Amino acid sequence: MQTVNIDIVSDVVCPWCYLGKNRLDQAVANVAGEVHVAIQWRPYQLNPDLPPEGVDHKQHLAAKLGGQAAVDRAHQMLEGLGQEVGIAFDFDAVKISPNTLDAHRLIRWAATSGDAAQADVVRRLFKANFEEGRNVGDHDVLLDIAERAGLDRPVIAALLASDADKDAVGQEIDMAREIGVTGVPCMIIEQQYAVMGAQSVETLTNALREIAQMKAAGPAH
Repeated sequence: MQTVNIDIVSDVVCPWCYLGKNRLDQAVANVAGEVHVAIQWRPYQLNPDLPPEGVDHKQHLAAKLGGQAAVDRAHQMLEGLGQEVGIAFDFDAVKISPNTLDAHRLIRWAATSGDAAQADVVRRLFKANFEEGRNVGDHDVLLDIAERAGLDRPVIAALLASDADKDAVGQEIDMAREIGVTGVPCMIIEQQYAVMGAQSVETLTNALREIAQMKAAGPAH
């Protein structure tokens, strides 16, 4: 069974990233037994200049998208798409647009406990933000998520209170921009193929199968 490696560049406050994650989860389930998929989550910040305490979400989003009517249209579409893959978007519950640097640091630290732990933290961050309206820039929220994912709460608390890995996360984000990532989600498969946006389950399933077949056929293919 071939292993297909995927680096997912995303931000935890991007609804399309949450949608893309759940679609990919379904695609991975579709190829179970045929292809082993190894996923690493990479940081990106849609709003790197937000203050640590965040800003009012509704005002921020309306200003960014060009008014409340545009926000409402986007949310209505996303709610329908989310239902197809098990996401119960509750946009009314979201009060704060946070700075996501600390969330990305947590995702980075979770990777030291393995891919499954990192994936669990990512899932909990998306769910906390988009379904529960929790502020994923708040350290108490991040610590709860870390603990529920099986990470050592006191260790994570000490790391969050420090500047640990802030520069490393920033460098990864800069690297993503340097290689041409201008929006998220961006799935980089086998460090060669970039899949932009929240593609359909069918598209992702076919991509996984095709790339696994190419790997099995050898470098000439």
